[in-house]
Amino acid sequence: MPKLMILLQQYGLLILFANVLLEQIGLPIPAFPMLIVAGALAMNGQMVWVECLLVSLLACMVSDNLWFTAGRYHGEKILKLLCRISISPDYCVSQTEDTFGRWGVKSLIVSKFIPGFGTIAPPLAGAMGTRRRTFMLFSMSGATLWASTGLTIGAIFHNSIDRIMDVLGTMGATALVVLGSLLALVVAVKYYERRRFYKTLRMARITVDELKDMIDQGHKPVIIDARSRAAQQLEAPIPGALLYNRDTPPEQVFADVPKDSAIIVYCNCPNEATAALIAKQLIGHGFREVRPLIGGLDAWNAHSARPAVLPEPLEALPG
Repeated sequence: MPKLMILLQQYGLLILFANVLLEQIGLPIPAFPMLIVAGALAMNGQMVWVECLLVSLLACMVSDNLWFTAGRYHGEKILKLLCRISISPDYCVSQTEDTFGRWGVKSLIVSKFIPGFGTIAPPLAGAMGTRRRTFMLFSMSGATLWASTGLTIGAIFHNSIDRIMDVLGTMGATALVVLGSLLALVVAVKYYERRRFYKTLRMARITVDELKDMIDQGHKPVIIDARSRAAQQLEAPIPGALLYNRDTPPEQVFADVPKDSAIIVYCNCPNEATAALIAKQLIGHGFREVRPLIGGLDAWNAHSARPAVLPEPLEALPG
């Protein structure tokens, strides 16, 4: 029997558990194809369908509970960490946060079908104060739906999948190289998309010191909080900032704002990604002076926490 098939027969459940766990933790290792393969093998008696489902659920629950606990005690820090390590464009992370803010814990039922959302939803639920019992109910329901869907697809199309597995099995070690290359290609494409996204958002920015000076000199810039709803609830905005709802078109939100107004947009994404995206949209609608805030809310809070610099004491004049 081909080596690949022997490997799946002997360690299939362990491989399935590891694959699902690593994907749910956030690594770019797709687990749904493995669920489909497991479902096909179960139809041929080489694996047990119910065991595959239970192992997948266990992996999901381990990951989800770890992220939920982390979100409960370190909510805003965890969300920022996920935004930094994600290989998807940062505005995608903010959009998934908005989705959870809109639908709440119910979104866990379908979160695993949405790339990236399955990792972000559990810590968001913990950060937003969801009861663990409620979280477990919806998390288990979503994991069951996701895993059983993959296994069922494999069972339905097992004849076609068997032929693919036979081809991979005859390839031996070459099959592992091919699968590894495909995974590396997926990661490379995601990384390229993120870098290209950053390049499109190159524009003039403003520092916190410059913004403070502008305010101290009597100017009144329009400050826009472009963070997700969840982030806005977890951490207070800059005083006087307008909370921007991305569901509403910019031309409606800023209908009463003069086109020559100084507008400062901030977020909590690396490289001010979301803020720069909103700034580009505003410029496209005719606003002439729009700049993202370098460092976003973190930079503002860090500046506000700095101790005041006292002047040097004057030397006594000779009498």
